[in-house]
Amino acid sequence: MTDLVIPIVFMLCVVLGEALWLQKRNRGSVDWHDVIFNLNSGHIMLWLFRGLEIFCYGYVATHFSLGLVDSWPVALVWLFALLAWDFGFYWLHRLHHRFRLLWAVHVVHHQGEHFNLSLGVRNSWYSSLTSIPFFMLLALAGVPLSVFITVSILHYGIQLFNHNALTPKLGWLEKIFVTPAHHRVHHVNDLAYSNRNFGGSFIFWDKLFGTFCPSLPTEPFAYGVRGEKSSVNPFWASNQPFLRYFKLPYKPSANSARFRISAWCMVSGALLLFALVLGYVYRFGYGYNGLTGEQAVLFMLLAIGAVALGGIAEGRSWGVKVWLLVALAAPLLLLLALGWHQPYWWLMTCGIAVHGCAVAAGWGRQEEAAHG
Repeated sequence: MTDLVIPIVFMLCVVLGEALWLQKRNRGSVDWHDVIFNLNSGHIMLWLFRGLEIFCYGYVATHFSLGLVDSWPVALVWLFALLAWDFGFYWLHRLHHRFRLLWAVHVVHHQGEHFNLSLGVRNSWYSSLTSIPFFMLLALAGVPLSVFITVSILHYGIQLFNHNALTPKLGWLEKIFVTPAHHRVHHVNDLAYSNRNFGGSFIFWDKLFGTFCPSLPTEPFAYGVRGEKSSVNPFWASNQPFLRYFKLPYKPSANSARFRISAWCMVSGALLLFALVLGYVYRFGYGYNGLTGEQAVLFMLLAIGAVALGGIAEGRSWGVKVWLLVALAAPLLLLLALGWHQPYWWLMTCGIAVHGCAVAAGWGRQEEAAHG
């Protein structure tokens, strides 16, 4: 499963590399807590639902394909897949801005207030789940699953690039492709701009359907969305929009932080958790060839760990306790109970155990003077 791991490792390297460069160039302007939330926001549950998306695509392509592209030259199939995927993404994206229930999924991405590569991986847990219907036309047409996966990785790579904070306007490429200059417009917290430039890779869909905006506002502006701020806990960040949509009685408690956590403590914890995610992906892939007990154990550790890190970022005492539980459970379950004795698992599980114990002992935490 190295073909799945390599793009994730590349994403992690470029996101952190850009953040370090911005930190050096702008002398401390990077919000590392925000970067870590973006990395931690959806990569656990999102992977489960992306696996479901791939499973559904493969099932439709196998059992319900109309075979429309079966006789086409290979190059034409790839060209069709490249364009059809992006056409589907354009309407996926546009409709997520149009309908409130879909917006409850997409708003997590727009709540980021700092435009950098980490924003490109900030997502709701459910973003892949709501993507499923928009790409089924490719499956019905008979585009093979391997082509769909490769094209998806390419387009998502372009979309990640379009969130970078460093690239200026790109000349004639601006007329064909979505560029960072186009996508910055889309993240302005003004509907006159955020409801424009929906394209993923090609900008001509926006020009064709009348949603193109060429430049940022001339007056001062901010990124993000107006109104209530997102929780820094990925569980609440992904589910609060639905609670508001269905008018369910939930309101986060105010002034409940017991401590402040250092950025380095959060970065190191998130990287250790991400390393376990890579191990999950390498070992189980998309995970829909039959759920195993081993897979379920690791998945639960990852999901609970992501929520615990969110609790720590909020300054909640329960986050420290749950993170310690996850940190100690990881080597016990994976090394002793399941017998995963490869050096990678020893290194990562022992590393997370040390981190959990250090945080529980007070490392990286500065207690608040008053609890409110």
